[in-house]
Amino acid sequence: MIFDAARLAFQNLFAAETRSVFWKVLGLTLLVLAALWFAIRSIFIYFALPWVDTLIPGVPDWAGWLTFVFAIFAGIGLALALALLISPVTAIIAGLFLDDVAEVVEKKTYPDDPPGQAMPIGEAVLSSIKFFGVVIAGNLIALLLLLVPGVNLIAFFLVNGYLLGREFFEFAAMRFRSPAEARLFRSKHRTTVFMAGLVIAAFLAVPFLNLLTPLFAASMMVHLHKAVSRRDPSLAAGRTEQLRG
Repeated sequence: MIFDAARLAFQNLFAAETRSVFWKVLGLTLLVLAALWFAIRSIFIYFALPWVDTLIPGVPDWAGWLTFVFAIFAGIGLALALALLISPVTAIIAGLFLDDVAEVVEKKTYPDDPPGQAMPIGEAVLSSIKFFGVVIAGNLIALLLLLVPGVNLIAFFLVNGYLLGREFFEFAAMRFRSPAEARLFRSKHRTTVFMAGLVIAAFLAVPFLNLLTPLFAASMMVHLHKAVSRRDPSLAAGRTEQLRG
């Protein structure tokens, strides 16, 4: 069920119907990441370089290689900082377009099912900001655990698997359920959701492809929510029916 959802999501990712959303999210993400790179670099030059000059004053010419080595490590540090921001940046940008992706998936793959209801724009923005904060916190924890040998890679997958699985499954569920029902349904099937989150975390670990993680995750969780709902109709009262009632 999980791998079927992932396969369908990957196919949907490059389908003609989602191409406009694909380019919007990719373009905005690259633009924001470029702006962040220049901002981080400017902050580093403004604050860090003067501190280095006072720490090591009057470096002789023969020791100029130290400056070169420091510049290399500084560049690596800036790249790592930007890499840590990829996940939350793409999440907050794509959060504004997730309903568009979900709508395309539902119309294309489940045309006979009742359509889901998109979140109001204010609720979508708040949800994106909340997810941004959650992912930042989770990745800070994972970053601290990077210092523990043998735990770092496991921590990355566990933290991101849990957070991504939870947030994106609840997003898909809230198109058909109230927020309370969506959380309850996710909790009931938390093992399945967590395993699906690990698949999304693996997608996130692939360079460049990880820029599309939110679109892949949203599409995958739409498929997974449909499959789980059909297997477990006990919580079938949907948000769509409530809104129409």
